[in-house]
Amino acid sequence: MSPEELKQHIRQITVWRRGEQRAPHKPLLLLYALGRCLNNGERLLPYGEVDRELRPLLIEYGPERKSCHTEYPFQRLTNDGIWELQHSAKLETRVGNSDVKKSELLKHNVAGGFTEEVFETLRSHPALISELAMEILNQHFPQTFYADLLDAVGLEIQFEQTLRRRRDPAFRERVLMAYQYRCAVCGYDLRLGSVQVALEAAHIKWHQAGGPDLETNGLALCSMHHKLFDRGAFTLTDELQLCVSQKANGSTGLSEWLTSFHGLPLKGPQSRDNLPLNEHLDWHRKEVFHGPGRTSVRLS
Repeated sequence: MSPEELKQHIRQITVWRRGEQRAPHKPLLLLYALGRCLNNGERLLPYGEVDRELRPLLIEYGPERKSCHTEYPFQRLTNDGIWELQHSAKLETRVGNSDVKKSELLKHNVAGGFTEEVFETLRSHPALISELAMEILNQHFPQTFYADLLDAVGLEIQFEQTLRRRRDPAFRERVLMAYQYRCAVCGYDLRLGSVQVALEAAHIKWHQAGGPDLETNGLALCSMHHKLFDRGAFTLTDELQLCVSQKANGSTGLSEWLTSFHGLPLKGPQSRDNLPLNEHLDWHRKEVFHGPGRTSVRLS
């Protein structure tokens, strides 16, 4: 398999879909496997290890769900032509589908990983691992995730120089102008001379999820609140009040960056025509926010 053919396979990975729900299971498993390949030269990974190490990634970088199924991507990635399982013959499957039970994967120490053909391509072209990682990140995650996620899977990439996904270059300027060049949460508007510093245009519904490059899907946020918003530390109600996750915790910074803004109104745009659309806010609450939110009661 040539490097270009492998890139095409990665671009065409089938991801589970139901409406607009996020399913980053396969992308996260691929990033994890690329990291293991680069650092340890491992092709086949025991499911027990994958379950232990993929689960925190799904919790941290995936949407809020009642359960976390690492067994599904581990098996279903075989349908994409780049992954295989060993020791999986004659295992008991779930009733009604072909997925092997998690208990069976653990009991029989099933291992999975890139096919030999894919693995040899990766070994012959070491730089390809970084390129594939960027393909996956660009397709499935916002840029605010890149550094933390790459670090979590053990990949060191100068991603600033390898971004390829094309977006409307005027989106940032239109959103910042709409919000009077200040953070819609804290009001931050620092300039160095005439240049705005660390103020960004955030997508409410991610670009990777089909969110449009329109002011009604944008917020002007300082770099800290942009990252916190994309990571689901806070969201917005339909009334455009800030709602902070109960899971956000810490000492230094918690009040300054999050809880002091809980229940307060967004510093809205100049024109009502640019107010965030409820459909984008609803997506963020369902697919990004790590609820539940805090109560609005403030004790003196």
